[in-house]
This record gives sequence, structure tokens and C-alpha cells, in this order.
Amino acid sequence: MRKLLLLCVVLFTITLQAQDYFPTNTGVKTKKNTMVAFENATIYVTPQKVIKKGTLLIKDGKVVAVGKSEKIPAGTKTIDLKGKTIYPSFIDMYSSFGITKPKRPSSNSRRPQYDAGRTGFYWNDHIRPETEAANSFNFDNKKANELLKEGFGVVNTHLQDGIVRGNGMLVALNPNSSDAYRILNNKSAQYLSFSKSVLSRQSYPTSRMGAMALLRQMYLDADWYAAGNMKNKDASLEALNNNKGLLQIFDGENHLDVLRADKVGDEFGIQYTILGGGDEFERINDIKKTNANFIIPINFKVAYDVSNPTIAKQIALSDMRKWNQEPSNLSVLDKNGINFALTTHGLKSVGSFHKNLQKAIKYGFDKEKALEALTTKPALMLGNTKIGNLNEGSYANFIITSGDVFDAETVIHENWVQGDQNIINDMNIKDLNGDYMVRVNGKDYLLSITGKGAQQKGSLKMGEEKIKSTFSFKDNWIHLTINEESGFTRLTGQTINASNVMQGTAYDEAGNETSWSASKQVRKEDKKVEEKKKDDKNLTLLPVSYPNVGYGNYTLPKQETILIKNATVWTSESDGILENTDVLLKDGKISQIGKNLRVRGAKEIDGTGKHLTAGIIDEHSHIATSAVNEAGHNSTAEVTIEDVVNPNDMNIYRNLAGGVTSIQILHGSANPIGGRSALIKLKWGENAEGMLIDNAPKYIKFALGENVKQSNWGPNNNIRFPQTRMGTEQVFVDYFQRAKEYDALKKSGQPYRKDLELETLAEIINKERFISCHSYVQSEINMLMKVADQFDFNVNTFTHILEGYKVADKMKVHGVGASTFSDWWAYKYEVLDAIPYNAAIMANQGITVAINSDDREMSRRLNQEAAKTIKYGGMSELEAWKMVTINPAKLLHLDNRTGSIKVGKDADVVLWSNNPLSIYAKAEKTIIEGAVYFDIEADLEKRKAIKAEKSRLLKMMLNEKMNGGKTVMPKKKRNQNFHCDTE
Repeated sequence: MRKLLLLCVVLFTITLQAQDYFPTNTGVKTKKNTMVAFENATIYVTPQKVIKKGTLLIKDGKVVAVGKSEKIPAGTKTIDLKGKTIYPSFIDMYSSFGITKPKRPSSNSRRPQYDAGRTGFYWNDHIRPETEAANSFNFDNKKANELLKEGFGVVNTHLQDGIVRGNGMLVALNPNSSDAYRILNNKSAQYLSFSKSVLSRQSYPTSRMGAMALLRQMYLDADWYAAGNMKNKDASLEALNNNKGLLQIFDGENHLDVLRADKVGDEFGIQYTILGGGDEFERINDIKKTNANFIIPINFKVAYDVSNPTIAKQIALSDMRKWNQEPSNLSVLDKNGINFALTTHGLKSVGSFHKNLQKAIKYGFDKEKALEALTTKPALMLGNTKIGNLNEGSYANFIITSGDVFDAETVIHENWVQGDQNIINDMNIKDLNGDYMVRVNGKDYLLSITGKGAQQKGSLKMGEEKIKSTFSFKDNWIHLTINEESGFTRLTGQTINASNVMQGTAYDEAGNETSWSASKQVRKEDKKVEEKKKDDKNLTLLPVSYPNVGYGNYTLPKQETILIKNATVWTSESDGILENTDVLLKDGKISQIGKNLRVRGAKEIDGTGKHLTAGIIDEHSHIATSAVNEAGHNSTAEVTIEDVVNPNDMNIYRNLAGGVTSIQILHGSANPIGGRSALIKLKWGENAEGMLIDNAPKYIKFALGENVKQSNWGPNNNIRFPQTRMGTEQVFVDYFQRAKEYDALKKSGQPYRKDLELETLAEIINKERFISCHSYVQSEINMLMKVADQFDFNVNTFTHILEGYKVADKMKVHGVGASTFSDWWAYKYEVLDAIPYNAAIMANQGITVAINSDDREMSRRLNQEAAKTIKYGGMSELEAWKMVTINPAKLLHLDNRTGSIKVGKDADVVLWSNNPLSIYAKAEKTIIEGAVYFDIEADLEKRKAIKAEKSRLLKMMLNEKMNGGKTVMPKKKRNQNFHCDTE
């Protein structure tokens, strides 16, 4: 039955030959359709199905049969592959192969572009789902050969440009065919990213949060368009809707962006397949929760050259760790059951792919899983069962190797794509790799041969002196020319005794003939390789902390029952300051306050001589975020800082060391109407979502003054409306009027286009969202209060407000609070009238006043900033302390939960070594919801551990260099200090 089936297949394929879909008009039309049989090979039909001494039959670019004892039809070309292995060719799911790289249009203007540059498409130029990869595709033979050499047979390619990039193509790397045959699918996937298109200078979005908001609005608009509600024709939205059924592939870049992309997808019921950044191991539990398929690059960090101790000290420990830990990423993903394919994306040279993969295997990545990630898994993700395997009927895409494809010594001999042969390294070429002592004309030379197959190269030395020479190895013949001052000598010959001995004939310039010979030597490098193999068995892989920096936590702090005894307690309540008092923290809350408390099982902390306060709250901060401004429009109410919370920011830990437990991360002041805030607790080690305060009040940042009218943006940027303080007022009036009308339409029950920007502004009108407004000059402070009165809501907080002392009476009537600096003045024109008595004057008018930071350095010294109000304004110690605890809690509408030491409130407290307003005070323990997130004694131990770990890594990197490994010079890491006006 099996033989009959095979005969039928053969007859069927012969019949197909007569019906050629693409007739040719030149030359002979009959094609070679010879069946080829590969015998006696180890055949990987799939990673799990392996046939020893098997036979593979191919015809017409497809697999006809594969098995143990296949009968070979008459006329079949047979190739004996005894000792060789056949694997399915690899698939690269994320490529730009053959796609012309776009170039930014030339322009003499440096001014920003705010409106779209195209008509008939979406309002944002960076949304380009109508892009067809086929329109810019040109098969690249050179790059195809580079990929073929590494074992790849199929690539999934696309134009890597824009936030929505259109569809991609599945292409067979067959240099011997035409696009009509090698393009397997011209709509293989739709691609997305957070990066803008180089084809447009349109400003929006300027930030990651802007890109996320744009994607959300785009999906909403696509649904609105699909329902037939738009009057205009939009080619982008039409394409987006047409591409809905395609695989959606998102460029994640790093683990934070991976989670952000998944968040957007989840909101719209889309499960993206995500291109990772290779750092997924740092937040593996969060990565696992995405339930996404991944495409993973293996572009590992290279060791730093740390031979210069001064330069070595500047390298961030987190970067050194990544060099050590990145090769374990694939193993970690696999062990956590995450489905992924591999890609060459990000590699400077495709030729380093196998070397990096071999390194990952040494770090625990299973070889069978590696083969899956290059064959069956990408094929499954792409929905194509004819690639990535050698089942009957699949494309004849396979590689022939000398052995295990993932071993460093293995040579890829051939890569067949769609049944066409591509010779990589001749199967008959011997591997000469090694050092040989060459004797000719009574002289001894050392010949060093490196490389594989036809790419083997040779260099010559006499002693330590390098001798000019040329070397080639072709058809198993060695050709060596020695060029010396005395003349040249040509050597030809072959190898005997399994390549350990060479011999042949030599000719000098005069044509004199003599014999030569060479014997293989024990190479010093070979000894090093053997020693390195031994070292590889005992790889030192450093553990991952959360976050993965020096002061990270290897285990997250846990909530405890803690009894703090005999402390001076600053309640920030009417009880004032309590001497020799105990405070019990239980179940994340302040449970009891009193004297001589006894609680069985509680962890006791002696507070004698120490001061206990509520945790400091910073009403205006820009730490713990990946972006601060979305400057692309004059209103960006649709964006939210919650999208870009960065739990890896070292300033979180530094703030904890300064007694800060909660902050409001505000949008910057690039526009009159900025983005929404994020209210977080500084739970160092938690992920971004874990830091957000549950059910927190809603806030948004507004801004007035020089920044929003672009006074300080430079001559090429000052074109966006508004350009004056008068214009700023009109922005508010215009947007609130539109929001009022939008809200009325929404409440009427009529169909409406959901607008994320107007949704947010409507929340302000409906008193569901509060405004924190960047402000300086009294006239503008008055202006915004009048606009608020016009639309029947209150401004919640004026932040900065350095002229607040001039209008404190009006602020009191309006009901607005103030969050200000203690003693900043004269740092720009609009603060010339600032005075350090500002906070005290406003407080004396009955206004709720907080002291904020707006700066990563000041934020960890807010206790000292509060103390300045005692000098400038005569505030009492308790009232001064309230300005960084209960007062900011009131401004953030969190005072029922935190900001003071009161039974029932969150256990957010700090134990100080001294009066907290003193410059000598140190935060000894910072506790959030009953868990210790900073401990001064543990901090000292961490410092010792960091020093030891860095020393260990430096030695490892030095060893890497000494063993011939590649190194790069370190670059000083730039940590951006976000302020209101940071771009």
C-alpha cells in the first residue's frame, strides 16, 4: 500500500509539470523535475520525530516521502549522507529582509509638524496599516546567502517603520527562483510598535504614553469607522480593519514595553505576538501572565573591557549583570512554559547567531527546544504547516550538517530551499582547523588554519615573525604561497592520516621542485578551549533581583505584625507629638497606639530615643517613570503616566531612604492640558501595576506660564498655539466647552465617537477628576480659577505657585490647595517675585499647603525642605511636618488612608534616628502597609554585597578577555533627571 501511494505521488507530480502557471517565452520550457533521494542520514522530521539511517525523497520543491526504508523509484538521483544529519531549515519570524529601508524626507525646516502630512489617511502619519511590504520588496541575494549559511530557509519580513506598520510577507530564501514562487504569503502578519515613522515629521506622539494613547484612540476610531459612522473615507482605518484577521506582531523592545504592549492589546481583546527584548528573565512572572507568544532575539551583551580600573568603576552593576544573565533568558522562558520563536533581529552580524545560541545552550537551554523555536513553533505561529518540518507535502526546506547543528564544531554543508540546492560548505572538504609545523627547504614555519569548509583561512609565522603568505583550500588541495625577501615559494599538496599530516610539492621562483610536509601541533588555543569547556560546566550565573539592580530585593518584602516600642510619635493629627509611645502595625494597618502595648508574635522594634512619623508624601514628583511629557499637542488629556511607571528607577529606593512612602507622578508642563497622573506607593521590587495605589483618586496635570507658550523652546519650535498667556486661557475655554458638549451628547444616548481626550476633560467637569496645575504668576492663577468657575468645578491644587502669597485670599475662597517649593526663587523670569515665606503666608490664610520636590534629589530630603518653613515663616515643628505628610495626603484625597499615624490608616510609617526635621536625622526603617521596604542596617549589607558582586563580575570579564573573548569599551550610563520641562 505504501509503495502504491508513493507511485501515485510520482505520477501526480509528473502530470503537474505539463500545467505551468507561469509560461516562459524564451528558452526550453521543460524543467528538471528529477526526484532526489537522500539516504542513510539522521533525519529530524520534526524536533520530536527523528529517523536514524533514514531516507528523504523530494520532488518539485516538496517532500514526497520520508522514512526508514523508503523504496526509491527508478531514475531517482540518490545522495548518500552516511554520517550526516538533515534538519528542517530555520524560520526567522521577525526580519526586514529585502525591504528597502525608508529615509526621512529632506527638509530645510527644523520646525515641528503638528498636523498630518497626508490626506485620505488617518489623522496621524505614524499609523500606516495600509503599508504593503510587497511594494518595497527586492530579493537580496547577498543577505539571503548570509542567512542560508546560518541554516535559515524562510523569513517573515516587513517594513520596520511606524507605530502601525502594515502587513508583512513570508519569503523562502531561494536565490534560484522568482518572487512568484518564493513569496509564500504576501499578508503574513500585521506589525506594530511604539516607534514613530521616519517618513513623517509629525510631532505627536513624543512619548511612550502618547504612543499607547494613540493606539487606543485608533482602535476606537476603527470600530466607529467599521460601523459606518464616519463621513470621510480613511484608507488607514480600512486597512486596519481588513488586517484584523492577521497575526498581530508587536515590537516590545524591552520587558517594560512588552508589558505595556500587552496591556493595550488586552484592553481591545487582541493577543499580540510580541518581539521581546531579551531581558524577559528580569520579570519572568509578569511575562508569563501575558499569555502571549514571543519572538526572542539573542543579541547578548559583550563583556566590557575592564582592564582600566578607573573606567571599570563607572560601569553600572545592572549592565554587568545583564552580560552575565542574558544568555540564560531562553532557558528561563522555556522553564516557565512560555511559547517562543527565535530571531536574528538586532544582531550586527547574522554570523554570530549560532555562537550566541550555543552560549544559551550552555546556560541551560534545551537543544530540542532550540530546534522547536527555529522550526515548528514559528511555523505554528504563522499558521503554515508546510514549513518548519519535513513531513510529506511540506516544502523541501532542509539543511545538511556534519552533526548536531547546535555544536560549535558542526559544519552546515548544504541548505535546500524549495527543493533547490545551496552549497554552504562542500561535504567532501576536510576540516583542517589547527596549527601545523611546515618544513620546506630546510626551514620550519607555523601555519595556523581557522574557519570551516571552503571558508578555511591560513596565516604563517616563523618564530614570532609573521610571514606574508596566501592560503586556499579547494577540492581538498592545499595551495600555500610563501612570500619572503629572498623570493617566493609555492606549495601544493593534500592531507593524509585523517588530516594530521600534509605533504606535497614546492616550487621556488626559479622553478626548482622540492617536497614539503607538515604535521599538526597541539595548539595553545585548543588547551584554552578545553579549559573553557570545563569552566562552562561550572558557569557562574548570578541570581536575579527585583528590580535587577544592586539594591534590588531577591525576595519581596512581606507584610508583618510589627510593634514599635517607646518612640516619639509624630501623629500629624490633633494628638500632636506623643512621647514614649508604642504603635502596633498589623495586617497592613495601624492597629493600636498607646503605652506598654504587648502583642504575642509581633516583631518588636525598640524606638527609644527615636522618632516615628507617617511616611512622607510627595505631591509633585517625576521619578519612577519612563516619560514625563507628551508635547505633541497643546492638550494631551488622553495620555496617562500610569502607562509608563518604571519600577526599576533607582530613585525609588533613594526616596525610601529619605522616608518617602507615596508620590504623585505628574505629567510635565509642555502643554496647557497635560496628561493624567499616577499615584503610587514606593513598593521597591513590585512591578508597575503593583505600585499603583488601589482605587486612587483621579488626577491630571495642567500648566500655565512660560513652558506652555513655548517661551523657552527655541526659535524653531515656537509655532504651536498658544504663544501667549491670553492664548493659554482660550485653550482651556475651548477644550472645556467641547468637553461639555461631548458629555451632553454622551448622556443623551445618541451614537457618539468615543474620544479619550474629551472623556478625561468631561470627568473634570463632572467633578470625577482633579486638577494639579503648574503655576507661578498671580494673573494666571486668577485666570484658571475663573475658567473653573465658568464651568462649575474647582481647581484642586496649584503646584509651584510661587506667587501664591499674592492671591492667597482668592485661593481660600475658591477652595484650592497649594503645593510649593520651600525656597526656590529667581531661577527664571516668571519667578522673580518668589519668596521663601510663600508657604507660611498661604498656610496662615487657611490654605492646605504641601512642600513638594519636582526633583529626584530634593525628593529624598523633603524632611529638610519642610524644616525650612520654620525659619521662613515661623511655622511650628508639627505644622511644618504636616506639609510633607497629612497636607499632601489631603491634596491627593488620600488622607482617609495615609498621611498620619491614626488607628485604621495604612501602616505607612518611618522610624527616624533623630527629630525628622533635623539635618542629622536618618530614616532607619521605612515601612509601607506593614512591610519593611528600607532598613538602614540591611542597606549596609547590600553595599558590601554589591562591592563583592562587582568585584566578581570584573574578574569574570577580565577572564573573558584573557581567554580571547570579545570585549567592548564601557560607556558611562546616562540617567535622565526628569523635571516639568524635560522633553
